[in-house]
Amino acid sequence: MAADLAKNVDKAARKVVSLTDKGPIKGFKKFISRGSMIDMAVGVVMGSAVTTVVNSIVNHLISPLIGMIGGVPDMSGVLTITFNGATISFGAILNAIINFLLIGVAVYLCIVLPINKLRDMGANEEAKNTEPTTEEQTLAVLQEIRDELKRTQPAGADKQ
Repeated sequence: MAADLAKNVDKAARKVVSLTDKGPIKGFKKFISRGSMIDMAVGVVMGSAVTTVVNSIVNHLISPLIGMIGGVPDMSGVLTITFNGATISFGAILNAIINFLLIGVAVYLCIVLPINKLRDMGANEEAKNTEPTTEEQTLAVLQEIRDELKRTQPAGADKQ
C-alpha cells in the first residue's frame, strides 16, 4: 500500500513539473527564478530593514538633539492655517523636509561612509593579492627570454 502511494505521489509530482514547464507558466517560472529578481527582492527587504534603523536614529537621536537646541523637535503644529474645517500646515511640510534631510545625513554618516571604508580596505587587500596583468606577465617572459639569450650567446657574438 505504501509503495502504491509513493508511485501515485511520484506520478503527480512529475505531472505538476511537466505542467510548469509549458506556456506562460514556464515564462513566469523563469522570470521569478532569475537572479536579478531575487537580488531585487533581497534589496527591498534590506531596504526596509535599513529604513527602520535610520528612522530610529532620526526619531530617537537627531530629532531630540534638535529639540534640545531649538526647543521644538516636531514642527507639524507650527504655521497652520485653518478655514472651514480645512487645515493647511506649513510646519508639517517643513518638518517633512527637515526629516528628509536628517535621514539623508543619517544614511550617509551611518551607512554609506562605513561601507565605503570597508570597500576601500577590501580593495587595498585585493590589490595586494592580485596576479600580475597580462602585460606584466608578457614583459616578465620577454625579460626571461632576453636573459636566457644573453646567457647562451657566445662571448664575442654581440660585437658583430
